Amino acid sequence: MPRKKNTPLYVVALLLFLGGTGFLVYSGLSENSVYFLNVSEALASPAEKLHNVRLFGTVAEQDLQMGQAGGGVRFVLLDKDNMGQSLVVNYTGAVPDTFKAGAEVIVEGGLGTGGLFTAKTLMTKCPSKYQKENRG
Repeated sequence: MPRKKNTPLYVVALLLFLGGTGFLVYSGLSENSVYFLNVSEALASPAEKLHNVRLFGTVAEQDLQMGQAGGGVRFVLLDKDNMGQSLVVNYTGAVPDTFKAGAEVIVEGGLGTGGLFTAKTLMTKCPSKYQKENRG
């Protein structure tokens, strides 16, 4: 009795596997892609491209409004290289302990109406806490 060749079955299974894997990779990259910009780059970009971005900058001394019981903050984010460029940020979540005026922060969110950046996440950068101590 001759053996049947299963080559077409293997080819179809391989194509289905590769197609499914390709779709998962494509959908994962397109949904979770976030642009990382500084403030001046964000201000130079069209507003429709700023719906899901991550911004880096410094918290300004003026107009810092903390929410009730550590929940949320509204502040001005300054460009690190060009302090003349700024953007107002509104964040409603839990504020990190290291957040203060002059701190370097990363916010993720989108630009809303009136030029207000609504942040979903707020992270502070604290390099001095993690730098190696000089013991001499």
